[in-house]
Amino acid sequence: MSESTVAKKYIPRLQEKYEKEALPQLKKEFGHTNDLAVGRLYKIVINMGIGEATQDAKIIEKAKQELAQITGQMPRINRARKAVSNFKIRKGMAIGISVTLRKKMMYEFLDRFISIAVPRIRDFRGFSRRSFDGHGNYSLGISEQTIFPEVDIDKVERTQGMDITICTTAKSDKEAERLLELLGFPFRRK
Repeated sequence: MSESTVAKKYIPRLQEKYEKEALPQLKKEFGHTNDLAVGRLYKIVINMGIGEATQDAKIIEKAKQELAQITGQMPRINRARKAVSNFKIRKGMAIGISVTLRKKMMYEFLDRFISIAVPRIRDFRGFSRRSFDGHGNYSLGISEQTIFPEVDIDKVERTQGMDITICTTAKSDKEAERLLELLGFPFRRK
């Protein structure tokens, strides 16, 4: 068997959980007759705003390496659209990095985030249920990149936070919340 054939047969654990457990449950709960009408994950966007990069260009390179280790994908550099003199930012200056994950990479990242990274957060009581945007997308902020085991804590020069946005095709926030619950997302108790 060739290497590409094996790669095609591999299905991430969370994707399998969605197809076998969450999809039938959501169809039953929300009265959908078609599998495609049921909400599903379609991308995860991870964003790091790096304001200190205006003073030192090495900071953005270090953050880029760390985010690449965490996600398994090389981040793109976000540049300032216009100059802001109060923040010493000129047009075109690197001010952040972001990664958009889709398909297998997305499911792998979310699985590692839920099962490995979140339990490493100190005094964690669950994520807020009020962070939905009204269109079925969920956003959350992480204060440190050191919760991810891929990052070597000894090599971290400065802690860096990140924003994670989970985009779904769900028609409502209620349906998206239930989808994430069925996938094992740790929400705060009601």
